[in-house]
Amino acid sequence: QVRLVESGGGLVQPGGSLRLSCTASGSIFRIADMGWYRQAPGKQRDLVAGITSRGITNYAESVKGRFTISRDNAKNTVYLQMNSLKPEDTAVYYCNAAKSLPGVKFGYWGQGTQVTVSS
Repeated sequence: QVRLVESGGGLVQPGGSLRLSCTASGSIFRIADMGWYRQAPGKQRDLVAGITSRGITNYAESVKGRFTISRDNAKNTVYLQMNSLKPEDTAVYYCNAAKSLPGVKFGYWGQGTQVTVSS
């Protein structure tokens, strides 16, 4: 059983920063493609940033230049550094671990952490 535990959310003023962390239990982390998604009230869950098992990253256009995703395989942890936060970044942020290859397929979600950007 794989468990993803997010932390680091909270209330921050516009222009501020937060760093989210997601730690995975189990042995899948090294092969997993990791992602951060977010869901605001009444909206769908969208990809914010992703990092493959090889360290290739991708970002939603709305966060490019402000957010940075990274991973530490030794700690089974993926991070999302969020700078220059805006009120529209307010959402529940979810961590995802996934892989889809012949013979290896899985997808897991964390419980989510709330990020609120407000003055």
